[in-house]
Amino acid sequence: MRAVQLVQWGAPVEVREIDDPQPNGTELLLRVDAAGLCLSDIHVMDTGAGVFDYPIPLTLGHEAAGTVIEVGPSADKSWLGRRVVVHGIWACRRCRNCVRGRENYCLRLARNPGAPLPRIGNGLGHHGGLAEKLLVPSDEVLVPTGDLDPALAAPLADAGLTAFHAIRMNHDLVDESTVAVVIGIGGLGHMAVQILSALDVASVIAVDKRPEARELASTLGCVAAHASVGEASEAVRSLGGADLVIDFAGAPSTVESAIGLLGPGGRLVVVGTAGGRVLVGKDLGLAQGWQVGAPFWGTRSDLTAVVELAASGRLSAETVEFALEDVPRAYELLRRGEVAGRAVVRPNG
Repeated sequence: MRAVQLVQWGAPVEVREIDDPQPNGTELLLRVDAAGLCLSDIHVMDTGAGVFDYPIPLTLGHEAAGTVIEVGPSADKSWLGRRVVVHGIWACRRCRNCVRGRENYCLRLARNPGAPLPRIGNGLGHHGGLAEKLLVPSDEVLVPTGDLDPALAAPLADAGLTAFHAIRMNHDLVDESTVAVVIGIGGLGHMAVQILSALDVASVIAVDKRPEARELASTLGCVAAHASVGEASEAVRSLGGADLVIDFAGAPSTVESAIGLLGPGGRLVVVGTAGGRVLVGKDLGLAQGWQVGAPFWGTRSDLTAVVELAASGRLSAETVEFALEDVPRAYELLRRGEVAGRAVVRPNG
């Protein structure tokens, strides 16, 4: 089968012919109907040897939707023929966090001090969905998608899931009177705007330096869209400050100033990993009761909720489709910020 693989740290990916995987034990084999591309893939590609405990060659792709076509001898055969999206966190299901339903914080997947980053799931340590077929360890990482278009289902695995989890973790601040600021209207941010709207938040302000992203934010219902945090500050202050600021960029130009948008009891949620830092302290003149959080991805139950939102028509994805052979070029476009929404591949289409 064809697969997009990282064959050398710090080098571009290659489209290669590899052996078809075969399911054993509880494993299931999927025909990949769609897979998403993510900036996290580029982060993995650009990293030097020894940082990740990932074997190479490695097939990338942590956003994958497909159809179960074969199961191992110990797997549940009722999954055959079902269309699914893959939860990309292959947790132990036994540690205290997994038992709490917080498998995105599985202790087995935690990094030990000084050790390489551990394998997380498909495309992140285990072979991923940028291939014609994908092998998953069990049905515990699958969420049925029914009649959803796979090109919509695939981005839900990260872009939708991460945005939903960041919002759900602050559910006590989310209602019709919430003032929310979404920084970065890309693959994740444009879904966050829709999720907030589905939760009846009427005052969503977008921040993105790209004119086309601000235009998209406006079409999705944002009350305002600004090119920078500084430009947005007056509008946010006029509303009493923000209850929730979600930064999907995480850059120095956004994180350092975003905390200044908070109203009393407000929260800054940093999702992006572009090197931004924020100094916090109770003697710095910040809003009373400020909080800062940095959530990671999301749970399988979150993914189920995201799929339900999409199935109800309240959540969609702006996508740009590429052929499997064009994935190396697509990553370069993504690197330059020239992909509006989410880049998606149909490996068998």
